[in-house]
Amino acid sequence: MTMIQCISPIDGSVYAERPAMSLEAATEAVARARKAQKAWARRPLEDRVQLVLKGVARLNEMADEVVPELAHMMGRPVRYGGEYKGFNERSNYVAAIAADSLAPLVVEASDTFERRIEREPHGVVFVIAPWNYPYMTAINTIAPALMAGNTVVIKHATQTLLVGERMVRAFVEAGVPDDVFINLFLDHATTSALIAAGNFNFINFTGSVEGGRSIERAAAGTFAGLGLELGGKDPGYVMEDADLEAAVDTLMDGATYNSGQCCCGIERIYVHESLYDAFVDKSVAWVSNYKLGNPLDPDTTLGPMANKRFAKVVREQIADAVSKGAKALVDPKLFPADDGGAYIMPQILVNVDHSMAFMKDETFGPAVGIMKVKGDGEALELMNDSPYGLTASLWTQDPERAARIGRDIETGTVFMNRADYLDPALCWTGVKETGKGGSLSVLGFQNLTRPKSYHLKKVTK
Repeated sequence: MTMIQCISPIDGSVYAERPAMSLEAATEAVARARKAQKAWARRPLEDRVQLVLKGVARLNEMADEVVPELAHMMGRPVRYGGEYKGFNERSNYVAAIAADSLAPLVVEASDTFERRIEREPHGVVFVIAPWNYPYMTAINTIAPALMAGNTVVIKHATQTLLVGERMVRAFVEAGVPDDVFINLFLDHATTSALIAAGNFNFINFTGSVEGGRSIERAAAGTFAGLGLELGGKDPGYVMEDADLEAAVDTLMDGATYNSGQCCCGIERIYVHESLYDAFVDKSVAWVSNYKLGNPLDPDTTLGPMANKRFAKVVREQIADAVSKGAKALVDPKLFPADDGGAYIMPQILVNVDHSMAFMKDETFGPAVGIMKVKGDGEALELMNDSPYGLTASLWTQDPERAARIGRDIETGTVFMNRADYLDPALCWTGVKETGKGGSLSVLGFQNLTRPKSYHLKKVTK
């Protein structure tokens, strides 16, 4: 029997393990979810919405277990209290818009005809969730999918092995019927085989670009819908009229919070030459205040990366950039806990350019490069010089200027004077190798349902 193990970044020990399900057992579990779907969809929408909210509330009651569990599995310091703020905000918002989002589009309601378009659930939705924000990313799809009348199968990343199990436990304890929301422990081969066999009507995957390609290959010919959120290299652009203090505070937090392991984290920053020196100096001071250490210590503000192999990529990118002329500005002496493994200090690089992998490839760690630019044209060219496009953060006092530049940025979301935030009222989406589809907002409900047209001619005398 193959065991799936979560190796804790705190000390490299096995924190949790579960047996990988066989293809036969997994297929039977999905079949039960499919069987349960029709009855679930027939329940009134408001009943489904309230049961999902009760599941969310039950998970909130588990905070004393969830928060240290996350620290053990992926290294986020306990002082930050888990992911409940975003988890609750997203759940509550989609609940508030569910009725309007799923309401029929009535074309005609006359004595002769009823013509309308209704939203019908896909059936069984498969959520393959990542480890970096394991609750928030998962709920983006789980909550609206269940509210819309789908049943949901979740498979979580090995690094956060227990999250899917805990979410299902919370929702079932809150009253969601058995088999409507289930968790599976799967290896990659079984996951691909389940998809290829056409077991799912919609698949949502958040992870690497290569992982997304694997999902697409497995789903080829099944005609299942796909939502893919993949890589990112999100830029910030600080213009000459920016609020400098606010820009430093938000962009440095966006670059380093959660050890830089955020899909929409800031990985490269372009600063107008008039503010460049001040921005760099203030940014180095900001980042130097972190305390790197054991995430179970309430004084720790920066924990280890989720796995030492992730930290290895960050160190290799930094070393490569430095070998090509980049300069690292944060003093290693301030971070004695950096052990060359999962515990890695934050870093800021200058004298960087786009010939370096550090400014082109996804880093996904607590390190950021800062470049000086002369104006909007140069900044725009650099921001678009990337295979990814999830968010871009623009810093200016001029909304019209931000909107004008934003229209030419190849990205899914344009921020002005903020960064690293997912607004549940807006569609979360990306372009290029960041993926396709979109979650949350009204459009998220549309992606988790299909249109069904009714053309009813009435009998007239």
